[in-house]
Amino acid sequence: MKNQKFFDGIILIGFGLYYYFSQNHIQIFKEYITWPTLFMIVGIAFLVQGYNGKNNEAILPGVIFTGFGFHFHVVHKLAIWPNNIGVLLLIISLGFLLQYQRTRNGLFQGLLFLALSIILLFYDKLVSTLGLLENRVESIWKYSPIALVIIGIILLFRKK
Repeated sequence: MKNQKFFDGIILIGFGLYYYFSQNHIQIFKEYITWPTLFMIVGIAFLVQGYNGKNNEAILPGVIFTGFGFHFHVVHKLAIWPNNIGVLLLIISLGFLLQYQRTRNGLFQGLLFLALSIILLFYDKLVSTLGLLENRVESIWKYSPIALVIIGIILLFRKK
């Protein structure tokens, strides 16, 4: 990474505070001294490096680490927060779209992950809405992982 002063500084401050609160058993931060907090510290360091350090490639991992850490903090605390793989794909999609905003790269990946996350988040509602087509949709859904693997292989080995 270019000019890593922001990343290194945030990591040292964040991990230092995490370790301090952990060692001294400070009660108000007790529920936050967990591994998702470490994810968020790393993610925030990447985001600060990406935006303030003008290192646009750090935006995607920043959003992913921060988003995953946030998700694992709130998934069992908020009843309205879905515990679904679609949420993680939505976070990845957001990372690609924010990176695209700065670099003009990653739009396809962002939209692909967004579509997959919407399908996974609303799958039950989608199937119940389709009603009569439920058996067909169920059989298509059963083989969709294979389709994803095939599309991935095509994208991996396709020459431009």
